[in-house]
Amino acid sequence: MAKTAVLRQESLSNVTTGKKIIELNYQEIYDHKPNIYKWVKRAFDVVAASIALIVLSPVFLLAAIAIELEDGGPVFFTQQRMGKDMKSFKIYKFRSMYKNAEAQFERMQAQNEQTGHAFKIKNDPRITHVGRFIRRYSIDELPQLLNIIKGDMSIVGPRPILTSQMEECNAYERQRTIVKPGLTCYWQVCGRAKIKWDRWVELDLQYIEDMSILKDLELILKTIPAVFGKDGAY
Repeated sequence: MAKTAVLRQESLSNVTTGKKIIELNYQEIYDHKPNIYKWVKRAFDVVAASIALIVLSPVFLLAAIAIELEDGGPVFFTQQRMGKDMKSFKIYKFRSMYKNAEAQFERMQAQNEQTGHAFKIKNDPRITHVGRFIRRYSIDELPQLLNIIKGDMSIVGPRPILTSQMEECNAYERQRTIVKPGLTCYWQVCGRAKIKWDRWVELDLQYIEDMSILKDLELILKTIPAVFGKDGAY
């Protein structure tokens, strides 16, 4: 704990025009996490994600049928997101947008309500009726359980953004990729889309400092009421 505090104090020592720059040694902070924690975290991810896939299989089926009935296939949507150590991976989601949504992405940039390198629109016209429902309850994210089993993601970790967006980030912001991205983290339980980019990055880096078995369990438990709440869910 004392070592982490020292590292954090060192990391805050270099400031330019109000922006922290890469003297923030979050890699060293992560490297000092006990190996037993990292092994337990991975084992928990695989077991919990496998059980969740079985238990939630009826939800998968209903979501697939609803998507197919409203807009036809495909049921699933894949996209390149940035993972651990700036390595890109293919993320799996239930399709929540109309089929031509990706082609409209550049045109929609002017309506972006987020700051920095993320993209969020509260009333995105590309989202289907079913899509609004499954996004509201984060059902669209459930196929990422497969990403967790594959090792691309963890249950708890910073949410992955588009590969192209992450490549535009500065060295300070890129530190959020020191750990595997996850289904949930501080961002999900603290307001989701209402949180602006700079604060989002700070929360992700805070997680790197705080990460432990107890912290992961705490965030998982807090995610349940957050999913059923309306705060920042779009």
